[in-house]
Amino acid sequence: MTWLAAGEGYEITLDDGRVVARRAGGRQLKTLPKALRDHPEADRLRRLAEWLDRHAAACVAQVDTWMVSSLPVPTELIARVWPDEAWQSALRDMAVVGDDPDEVGFLRDATVDGELKVVDLDGETVRLSPRTVTLPHPVLLPDLDDVRDFAAELGITQRVEQIHRATWTRPADGRQEAATATGAAAATSTATEVRDYAGGKFASRFGLAARATGLGYRVSGGYATCKVRDGGRGTEASVWIGEPYWEGESETGALSWHDEDGRAVRLCEVGPVAWSEGMRMAAALYAGRTIEEGGDA
Repeated sequence: MTWLAAGEGYEITLDDGRVVARRAGGRQLKTLPKALRDHPEADRLRRLAEWLDRHAAACVAQVDTWMVSSLPVPTELIARVWPDEAWQSALRDMAVVGDDPDEVGFLRDATVDGELKVVDLDGETVRLSPRTVTLPHPVLLPDLDDVRDFAAELGITQRVEQIHRATWTRPADGRQEAATATGAAAATSTATEVRDYAGGKFASRFGLAARATGLGYRVSGGYATCKVRDGGRGTEASVWIGEPYWEGESETGALSWHDEDGRAVRLCEVGPVAWSEGMRMAAALYAGRTIEEGGDA
């Protein structure tokens, strides 16, 4: 950013989200002079910094939505937003797939002509210009372990957790071992709940709900939920976290999935992305449980 005149011979600008100052044409000062702390221009820059933070967070959230739902994204759209540093930071090094679902590449650049430059799994920089690309959820990537190894070799870092996102794969036969209060029981083909992460105790329902929202999940009624578009259909995973306004101890309950009409989805019919994201949510909530210590634990 350029330096802005702020009176009394000072100039100010934003540096890594902070308002900094210098004498006109001189070197940057270590601290912001007291006379400038309440200056209108300094206040304007602070509000700009707050907006930039919100914008960057919104870009990351949007890319995460595209990835989790494996939505096709117009290549032209990526090219248009690429010059924006916040969008570029969120999109750079994301794994993308064009017309050939088996050809995965890491996004490195986008041209004004709507062409994407990606590094493929052979280490070659190639150009793609399909009408749309997909930022696939990792559970959908073939040979995910190989992709992860290659990403590590390239030193790939992603603002949106994709390649190294924790994933869960639904058992091939549609059956799931469900931990119950009386022991382990295999779910039948009509089962609609998973209890692997049920029973995680929290000091209060408020603390459990706060953990859910802090992780980015929605709390609705007595459930923590996350919505996913999987295979073209909407699915919502939900974990019971206790009655609202309950002041006593609380614990995580069963994980289940529902379709867009609110009907329970049988475990054998849950899509791969919805399964993985639901299990990821349940595991993340359970990880914050109270751990007993001592001889009676």
